[in-house]
Amino acid sequence: MKIEEIIKSNSVISNEKRTVLNIMFTQNIVADAFNEILRTFDLSVEQFNVLRILRGQKGKPANMCVIQERMIAKTSNTTRLVDKLLLKGLVNRVVCEQNRRKMEITITERGLQLLTELDPKIEAHELLFANNLTKQELENLNELLEKYRTI
Repeated sequence: MKIEEIIKSNSVISNEKRTVLNIMFTQNIVADAFNEILRTFDLSVEQFNVLRILRGQKGKPANMCVIQERMIAKTSNTTRLVDKLLLKGLVNRVVCEQNRRKMEITITERGLQLLTELDPKIEAHELLFANNLTKQELENLNELLEKYRTI
């Protein structure tokens, strides 16, 4: 369905505006479906992102700066996110021995198990949308989105 039909616009919309509206509308649809999956696990998208970053460390601790620079949403309050994950028993936080002002964060076994349980659900979510496009179309879309956001 065209964006003009979705927003019930009777006026002509420029390609620039159509593009932004399409990206925003699509992002909301994808995010809503993603949030539904995470809600059943009592996780926010940002908390999930922190857990994925820590799993990618393969047992090596990460400090708050490393987590923050790898976050998709750069405005997230990383300290608050880690605190919430600590309360859930999904991460550990210890003071760095070499620099006592630095905290080292690792994912717990419970956090890894949660991600293992989530993995097939996340993959199914990704495939749900990707199945509408060919492999070539997905590659083109990724290239275009990367090009589009380069300001």
